[in-house]
Amino acid sequence: MAVLDNPDNNHINPTASSSSSSSDLNGLRHRPPADEPASSSAAVNPPGPPTDSGAEKVIDGRDGQVARSDIKFTYRPSRPAHVVVKESPLSSGAIFKQSHAGLFNLCIVVLVAVNSRLIIENLMKYGWLIRTGFWFSSKSLRDWPLFMCCLSLPLFAFAAYLVEKFAYRKYLSEPIVVSLHILISVAAVVYPISVILSCDSAFLSGVTLMLFACIVWLKLVSYAHTNYDMRAVAKSFEKGEAPSAALNVDYSYDVNFNSLVYFMIAPTLCYQPSYPRTPSIRKGWVVRQFIKLVIFTGLMGFIIEQYINPIIQNSQHPFKGNLLYGIERVLKLSVPNLYVWLCMFYCFFHLWLNILAELLRFGDREFYKDWWNAKTVEEYWRMWNMPVHKWMVRHIYFPCLRHKIPKGVAIFIAFFVSAAFHELCIAVPCHIFKLWAFLGIMFQIPLVWLTNVLQEKFKSSMVGNIIFWSMFCIFGQPMCVLLYYHDLMNRNGKDGI
Repeated sequence: MAVLDNPDNNHINPTASSSSSSSDLNGLRHRPPADEPASSSAAVNPPGPPTDSGAEKVIDGRDGQVARSDIKFTYRPSRPAHVVVKESPLSSGAIFKQSHAGLFNLCIVVLVAVNSRLIIENLMKYGWLIRTGFWFSSKSLRDWPLFMCCLSLPLFAFAAYLVEKFAYRKYLSEPIVVSLHILISVAAVVYPISVILSCDSAFLSGVTLMLFACIVWLKLVSYAHTNYDMRAVAKSFEKGEAPSAALNVDYSYDVNFNSLVYFMIAPTLCYQPSYPRTPSIRKGWVVRQFIKLVIFTGLMGFIIEQYINPIIQNSQHPFKGNLLYGIERVLKLSVPNLYVWLCMFYCFFHLWLNILAELLRFGDREFYKDWWNAKTVEEYWRMWNMPVHKWMVRHIYFPCLRHKIPKGVAIFIAFFVSAAFHELCIAVPCHIFKLWAFLGIMFQIPLVWLTNVLQEKFKSSMVGNIIFWSMFCIFGQPMCVLLYYHDLMNRNGKDGI
């Protein structure tokens, strides 16, 4: 133990200086003959099997010289096998210093094997439950008003461009410009909502239109807010109040139609006149990603039809009846719901946004961060959806702070906007306004506070992960699915969405 507590370099390191015979591990180390230089390498290659004579092996050095190494003393039983302090690979101090690709592959193999067995067992017990009407039906084919509404949404972007062009030429005053942008952005959301509510449309068609309308609204707000700020910076230049050179930002102000068109189809919600671009389009890579998109979209539909729909059709309302039965239904729904959610994340944030970025040569591909390693709920929401996070920070959070609004209130406003759009994207296509999605997002605010407190108290990165996965993915999402399904079933007087 004394050796480990106060290690002697000459004893632990066999390659240490051998000026004295006492540092040669009792003569076990090989020293070159006196006629050979000490710098000649005798260990360029590991010692091989003994020669026919069983005595010597000739090893060529890098400098062309030949050194003789007597293998009689190589790896003798008396040679130390433990010479340095080392930790086990899975110990807390060494687990993040190495690759875990092998364990990841093992987990994937086990996951595939277990779920394959469950799929086969489900098919043998219940048969094929896939209905083509879930994706394509006569009802969805009649949703032409929603399709026409979707095609007309770019007109709001063109109207915003005209307003900015008049403002650039100083035909309109700043209050009128702001008022027109507010009217345009509000109309871009109210118009699709009115179309969906006036039509007995399919749920999938309504969700698609609402998602597209919300994206257009976010882009219009960013376009108007960014140009407003660029006009303010341009006026400061005219007055000689140049911004700090440390910002290193191009403040040139111009209203270009091509920039707006590129922004409206680019995989970003934050407007700027130009973006980092890649040199070319990888056509083969795009094809491979598109094939993955088709496969995982089909897998998502299979899980919904084969597992989720039968579970919720055979479930009671989670807030009515036996409490234990409701908890059991939610937990049974949580696993397939989690699979669908992960497939949705992979299909949209990784595959689709990367395909769109590659076709447009959009350079910044940070559409998400490693949210699965988030220590708190607050970190998760900062890393899960980077386009929306950047929009929130740029157009809500920091503007609130610049207007002397407290940080807690600014966070509340950001979650409120996010909750409102979650509610619109689900409640409007269902024609039901029970605020389940809104309350689910707003419930994240106390979870943010709770996980931050626990993180500081326990100093553990696992506490926030466990609380988030439990409250949001295992209970929150399945609960919202059951609530909206049963409310929709009561509204229509029939089963199914």
